[in-house]
Amino acid sequence: MTEQHTLADRLRARARQLGLAPAHVATMAGVNRSFVYDILRGRSARPSIDRLADVALVLKVDRDWLIHGIGAVQGTSPFVENPDDAFMAILFATARAPTEGRAVWAGEGEASRQDYHFRRSWIRNTLKTSPSQLRIMHVKGDSMVPTLLSGDAVLVDMNLRSPNPPGIFVLDDGIGLVAKRLEHIANSDPPAIRVISDNKHYPEYERTADEIHIVGRIRWFAREI
Repeated sequence: MTEQHTLADRLRARARQLGLAPAHVATMAGVNRSFVYDILRGRSARPSIDRLADVALVLKVDRDWLIHGIGAVQGTSPFVENPDDAFMAILFATARAPTEGRAVWAGEGEASRQDYHFRRSWIRNTLKTSPSQLRIMHVKGDSMVPTLLSGDAVLVDMNLRSPNPPGIFVLDDGIGLVAKRLEHIANSDPPAIRVISDNKHYPEYERTADEIHIVGRIRWFAREI
């Protein structure tokens, strides 16, 4: 099939597939935002080859694929006949290094950087959110047993930060990221939240809403057996 897409088309489609905004691509590649935006707007006729190589590294494609549409693409191509069948790469969250006692942490090892892929139509129609607002994290510790076990992978929607309705959320306790069940305490003034560990060896406690930094709601999890 003859390649009909432009450099701008390929850059835009691949960034969208990976859930990256153009500004994030520029930052990760170490180039000016204007370099990326000028390409996307058709204002750059001869962009720097070296800078394109940096952008291609971030997008996990060969530089020649980005320029000419010829070369390797890690995973699936962003161009498919049925866009709803495309799988989106969801990145691991960036967080502080893990410390004993924390329930959820973003892994720092090589294996933890492997992207998880979810069908675009599932993200749009079921989760009703943007891939850029989703992150994968790993569970560590036993505070959410039996619901979540150490080693489980969880999908966090950073758009959802209100504990109404109640659910399991990731929050930053000032030291690291933890997974807890949260519920709003009705008629509390100031608004308060009950923080619950499913493992009953950990006591529940209450905090005012402004004392808790909620990262996002857990929408999905996976477990090795």
